[in-house]
Amino acid sequence: MSWLTLSLTLIFVLIPLLLSKTLHLGLEKDTLIATIRSAVQLIAVGFVLKFVFESEHAVFILLMVLLMIGAAVQNARHKGKAVKGITWKLFVTFAAIELITQGVLLGLHIVPATAQYIISISGMVIGNSMVLAILFLNRFTSEIESHRDQTELILSLGGTPKQSINRQLLKAIQASMIPTIESQKTIGLVQLPGMMSGQIIAGADPIQAVQFQLLIVFLLLSTAAMTSVLLGYLSYRSFFNEQMQLLKVDSD
Repeated sequence: MSWLTLSLTLIFVLIPLLLSKTLHLGLEKDTLIATIRSAVQLIAVGFVLKFVFESEHAVFILLMVLLMIGAAVQNARHKGKAVKGITWKLFVTFAAIELITQGVLLGLHIVPATAQYIISISGMVIGNSMVLAILFLNRFTSEIESHRDQTELILSLGGTPKQSINRQLLKAIQASMIPTIESQKTIGLVQLPGMMSGQIIAGADPIQAVQFQLLIVFLLLSTAAMTSVLLGYLSYRSFFNEQMQLLKVDSD
């Protein structure tokens, strides 16, 4: 695809702009900003990745992974303002998931230990983990506020913070995992995933494309579970003070 051909795809940007203008949705500015940011960011990342892939230096690979984790933490932490120390808790969660998944993939020689595979897969894992972290934090804070009386009752009867909040924690974990599980039930029937479609368009054997896609599917399922559980058990204590009293939660 040439840059000229790519420019023609801006037609797909004009459609939501026209609809927003016609229906007075007020989304023109946000749409333009999103379009410009995505284009600039992706083009810049493309040149950086080209350099990293050609150099195959471990330091550059590590820096790219840390950059992705940092960006994910920065984006997700705004949804966890009610959690004290949410920044480091998100970093630990994303870093742990990255170490576990890459440890399995590289340790069992499932994929080659090259920048092309490590960075590409890390991007999908960290990005998915970020979205799930946001879903979890939104649901967890909402559950805590809606069941405040129940939590305080358990505390007044001598229950520990973990016991008083365990039901809400499990519900939040379950709710954040459901979208991933449900989307995987219809994969291949309702939609052809992006990675698989990209490989097929690039001329790869469909069977090989399916194999790589299944790798990602299984990986993201594991990521969904680990993100919610790790972040949940790192965060729940932050909703209580030193006297084991439930704090006011801002769920916005």
